[in-house]
Amino acid sequence: MKKFLVWGSGAIGGTVGAYLARAGALVTFVDRDMNHVKTMNSKGLFITGQFGEFTVAAEAYGTNEVQGKFDTILLCTKSQDTEKATKQLLPNLSEDGCLVSLQNGLNEEVISSIIGARRTVGAFVNFGADYMKAGEVHYAGRGAVVLGEIDGRTTPRVEELHRWFLNFEENAIITNNIWGYLWAKEAYGAMLFVTALTNDSIADAFYLPAYRELYLAIAHEVLDVAKALSIKPESFNGFDPVPLGRDDRAAALNSLNDMVVHNRRSEKTHSGIWRDIVVRKRKTEVDYQLGPVVGHAEKAGVAVPITARLIELIHDIENGTRSLSTDNLDLLMEVMS
Repeated sequence: MKKFLVWGSGAIGGTVGAYLARAGALVTFVDRDMNHVKTMNSKGLFITGQFGEFTVAAEAYGTNEVQGKFDTILLCTKSQDTEKATKQLLPNLSEDGCLVSLQNGLNEEVISSIIGARRTVGAFVNFGADYMKAGEVHYAGRGAVVLGEIDGRTTPRVEELHRWFLNFEENAIITNNIWGYLWAKEAYGAMLFVTALTNDSIADAFYLPAYRELYLAIAHEVLDVAKALSIKPESFNGFDPVPLGRDDRAAALNSLNDMVVHNRRSEKTHSGIWRDIVVRKRKTEVDYQLGPVVGHAEKAGVAVPITARLIELIHDIENGTRSLSTDNLDLLMEVMS
């Protein structure tokens, strides 16, 4: 029987892990929230949402409790916890095993620096899910699921992972350009951080005529960095990096319209960034998602003033010195002029 260790059992890890368990895998869940752990052990993990509701029996542990070795570990923590989590789980990763990052950001860079590239597998996920309460996760909207070795090879372990992930997302694919997907998500993620400056839903924010050029401009900045690194970003769920990365305004606006359509299908109206700020009352992933973009940009000699200012505005909101408002978008647009 295939064994998975899911490290971080919230929105992403809880959803994927539950589907893998329902498909017959032996899934062990890990989370730092001991109330969540206790509830999973006593009542199971309950998945809600438009794709059906079900409960799976769950063997769950705190981060300091899990024992044994695993060939496949899915890392599903927030990006700011990547380094700590990777070091914590290292005793549980078999010598020939792999760690798969189901996270936002370029965390494969951090993971491979700790456990080595040989044991690091890249992944890209864009489905919508939210942690609701202990023992319950809401699966809100389907999205792209992509697996790939960070060196571009197609290996038996990735093919096996793909077969299992088809039980979660029937359109999951294998790619030889995982970095292209991760950098495309960085550009899309920057756009989502802009939406989180307001209380508007993702779809409504992208639709607002007054700020459409802002969303296109910040995506363009991030894609310029990828281009400088000789990375070819990939398309997903309406996000098309080709028009967004060049001076074809009509095509870029069409891509933005496609993103509006995609997000209107989802029950997840707001980003996880917005939920971190408004619902969870905690720091966002901004320094660990957009911070590396700025770092790569500096090394490559690419100017990213909108991204840098966006990070500052998110910090102000996190620190309670700024409220969510479209006024924040106006401040960000000043950088464009």
